[in-house]
Amino acid sequence: MIKTLLKNAMIIDPVNGLQESLDILIEGNKICEMKKDIQETRVLDKERDRCINLNGCYIFPGFIDIHTHLREPGFEEKETIKTGCEAAAAGGFATIACMPNTEPVVDNPAAVELIKSKARKGLVNVLPIGSITKKSAGKELAEIGFLAEAGVRALSDDGKSVMNSEIMRRAMEYARSFDMTIISHCEDIKLAGEGVMNEGYNSTILGLKPIPNAAEEVMVIRDIILAELTGVKLHIAHLSTKKSLQMVTEAREKGLRVSCEVTPHHLILSDREVRGYNPDTKVNPPLRSIKDVAALQEGLKMGLIDAIATDHAPHTYEDKLGEYDKAAFGISGLETAVTLIYNYFVKERMISLTDMVRMMYVNPAKIMGIKKDGVYEGGPAELTIFDPERTWKMEKSKLKSKGKNTPFSGYELQGKVVLTIVEGKIVFNDLQGEGELNYE
Repeated sequence: MIKTLLKNAMIIDPVNGLQESLDILIEGNKICEMKKDIQETRVLDKERDRCINLNGCYIFPGFIDIHTHLREPGFEEKETIKTGCEAAAAGGFATIACMPNTEPVVDNPAAVELIKSKARKGLVNVLPIGSITKKSAGKELAEIGFLAEAGVRALSDDGKSVMNSEIMRRAMEYARSFDMTIISHCEDIKLAGEGVMNEGYNSTILGLKPIPNAAEEVMVIRDIILAELTGVKLHIAHLSTKKSLQMVTEAREKGLRVSCEVTPHHLILSDREVRGYNPDTKVNPPLRSIKDVAALQEGLKMGLIDAIATDHAPHTYEDKLGEYDKAAFGISGLETAVTLIYNYFVKERMISLTDMVRMMYVNPAKIMGIKKDGVYEGGPAELTIFDPERTWKMEKSKLKSKGKNTPFSGYELQGKVVLTIVEGKIVFNDLQGEGELNYE
C-alpha cells in the first residue's frame, strides 16, 4: 500500500480547531499520522512511497459543493457524471451534490441508483438530490419516503419553482419526518415571466426583458412561512438579493432552521456585466444590481451567508450562441469557485480562511445532513490543497468540464487548487501546472 507524505503546509480546519503547520502521512484511504516534521526515512519506503513538499500551501478538508448540475442522464452533450466529477476534482471539491433536473428526473429510487452507480467510477463523491415533485412538474409529490430509503438527504425542484403552496407544505412535512432538507429554488414564474436579466437601469438601456427582485423575494418569504409552520430544514438556493438575505437572517434569529447559499458570480458580478450582451453572463437568478452585490458581500463579511455553492450549470457552445434572449441560463462554476472566493474575499481580508472552510465544507455538510469531521489522525484522507501564491489566467479551453460557459474567462487570478485527494488518492494534481486527473 503506497504511502503519501505531505510536508510544509498549513492545515486550516475549524472543525478540529486547526490552523497549524503539520505534516500529514496518508496510507490507504486514511490519515495515519499528523505531526510536525515527520521524518521521511522513518515512515516511507523510498522505492515505493512518495513525499510531496507543499512549500507553504494550505491544506483544507475536502470541499463540498451542494449545488451542481451533472446533466446525466438525458443531457450528456452538456456534461456527464464523469466529466462533472473531473471538473469538481480540478476545482478542489471532494464531494458534490447533484440536482435532480435530468431526464428522467431523479424522483424515484431507480434514478438515484443510476447516478450512484455511474458516480462510483468518478473521481469525487456524488450525493444525489431527489426531486420534490414527480418530474419536477410541481403537481404531485415524489415518492419522498422511498427516496429517503435510497439515501437521499435533500429534496429540490431546482430549475423550477414549486408554485403550489399546498404541495410545498406537504413536501416539507414529509421531509421533516425523514430529517431531509428542502432546497428551494425561489422564483415566482409569473413575476419572472420571460425575463432574461435583472430589472433596473441596465435592462432598460439594453432593451432586455427584466426579472424583478420580487420574483425571488416573494417565494423566499413564502417558504420561510411554511418552514415555520412545518419545522423543516429549509435551504434557500442561489440567494441573490439584499431583501432575501434580510428575510433569511430574520428567520434564523427567530430560531427557524433556515439556511442560504450564494454563488461566487452573484458575489462578484453585477448586471453591468450584461452590457456587452455576453451570453455567459445570463444566469438564473440574474446578476443583480451593484447595491444587491454590495449587500451580499457585507452579508459574507458578517457571517450571514451559510454556504458558497457553485450552481455549476454547464452548457454546450450552441446553447450559449446567438441572441442574449435565446441563450441558455447558466454558468459553469466548479473550477473557478475556490479561487474566486480566495482572490476577491480572503486575499482582500473581507473573510478569513477559516470562514471560507466553514462556508465550503462545514456548513454544506450540515445542510446535506452528512457527517464530516475534518482533518484528523485516523480520519479519511479527503483534502483540498491550495497554493495562495499561484497566479494564473482563467482560460475556457483548459476547463475539464464540457461546459465552457463562464464570464470569468480571461481573468488574471491569484490562488489555485493544486491537489485534490479523495479516499487517499490524488485525483487531481496541478503542482507542476499540468492539471492532471488520476483514475488509478
